[in-house]
Amino acid sequence: MKSNILLTICARGGSKGVKGKNFRLLQGKPLIAYTIEQALKWGKASHVVVSTDSEEIASIAKKYGAEVPFKRPEELATDTAGKLPVIRHAINECERIYNEEYPIIIDLDPTSPVRTPDDIEKAFLHFIKTGATTLFSVVASHKSPYFNMVERDKNGNVVLSKTPDHPILCRQDAPAVYDMNASIYIFKREYIINPAVLSPISNHCEIYCMNDWTSIDIDREIDFRFIEFLVQENIISL
Repeated sequence: MKSNILLTICARGGSKGVKGKNFRLLQGKPLIAYTIEQALKWGKASHVVVSTDSEEIASIAKKYGAEVPFKRPEELATDTAGKLPVIRHAINECERIYNEEYPIIIDLDPTSPVRTPDDIEKAFLHFIKTGATTLFSVVASHKSPYFNMVERDKNGNVVLSKTPDHPILCRQDAPAVYDMNASIYIFKREYIINPAVLSPISNHCEIYCMNDWTSIDIDREIDFRFIEFLVQENIISL
């Protein structure tokens, strides 16, 4: 059953890591199409909206069932434009166009084609159950700042990124840490609508942990090739 939820998919035309990645074909289908289909199959959002500056992406989005009620302005389609201002612009435009207010906003990144509708549902239910202000998806990190991540201190010495309370002899004994995988974001409206907010990390923040396969994010050419390999080897399906 549909709820008063706005689901956004932000996909600009330019991309440095993989040229034209949002509409590049993956197993014969534009990359963004997978996320649109996941959102529609989940089925609880009142609107599934694509924010883009690209006519080509807009055309593809409409073909696969998303709404594109506005065009993203050029200043929010640059390499340096932050994600939250783009989502905030989409909220303001949708509330103006559809004449309704959305207490919950979900954003799905189009570069996560292996994510499932079940991931969206589980993240959403956890968000509701905990009463969180924000939630974002993560994956268990394979590196730990307590064990095998280092940096240079102010004197130029190489040190552990985070000093543990006691010596840690193996990564498994270190406190659990996670990588933000840029797949699922959920916000309460009153938080994200504030122009001063630039991070999904709020005072009441929750995480939804995904597995290594569904967390695959296409950010580089090798990521595209890796997913194609996994599909060809029947390790994952799209």
